[in-house]
Amino acid sequence: MERTYLPNTRIEVVNPNIQRGRIHHVLFDFDGTLSLIREGWQNVMIPMMVEFLKETGTKESEEELHAVAKEFVTRLTGKQTIYQMIELKNQIEQRGGQAKDPLEYKHIYLARLWERIKDRVKGLKDGTIDPIDMVVPGSYSLLKALKQRGVTMYLASGTDIPYVKDESAAIRVAEYFEPHIYGALDDYKSFSKKLIIQKILQENHLSGPELLTFGDGFVEIEDTKAVGGIAVGVASDEVGKVEVDEWKRSRLIQAGADLIIPHYEEAEILVPYLFNEI
Repeated sequence: MERTYLPNTRIEVVNPNIQRGRIHHVLFDFDGTLSLIREGWQNVMIPMMVEFLKETGTKESEEELHAVAKEFVTRLTGKQTIYQMIELKNQIEQRGGQAKDPLEYKHIYLARLWERIKDRVKGLKDGTIDPIDMVVPGSYSLLKALKQRGVTMYLASGTDIPYVKDESAAIRVAEYFEPHIYGALDDYKSFSKKLIIQKILQENHLSGPELLTFGDGFVEIEDTKAVGGIAVGVASDEVGKVEVDEWKRSRLIQAGADLIIPHYEEAEILVPYLFNEI
């Protein structure tokens, strides 16, 4: 199917029928949507899951187990990390294994992920890494443009709230969102992006197109479209930072994204378009 773009841009218009110009509140996912601190987290989580699945004694090959883990990890991306660990427990038990508590798997994963990202966080805090190198390109321009239009911005992540607060401060975006920064809790049923969206709508008496969401995961896009909001799918290539990640694009369109972008380098066109200024 032929793709449609705003003239002379990489901004793909999937749904040209959105009601533009009514936006008052904007929700952002964090990892992969703004922050690149955790780039490569899948390369920590999936091998860990394969390791535990192999311990069940299954006759499946490592490649087969990798495919199983990748499927449910990506399907649940955007939800709290604990949901991926609950599914790991289920998969282990289906294979006759003795599973740990999902929270224990989560803590193992976070310890391994920290080994991958600790130098990034340290570098951001001691000034040896420029925050601009750890955000999706154009993030600061986008946030400034939205702030100038007087919208209220929210940050909601499936990552645990202490990390979201720490890392959003490290890449210098927290100021745009405070006090509306939300993340996963150990009492995982008390938080979800769906609950945050409902809270935003109810507290501010909003209807659908007054809410705009930016996200690179299935969950926040699907939840936004379920209430009639506008959803921008950020199909960010977290390594090269330039091209559209085709796998992400496909998933985001499946979730209902109205627009697809690779980054925010064209915020000077994207924001006026969304606010019906052009």
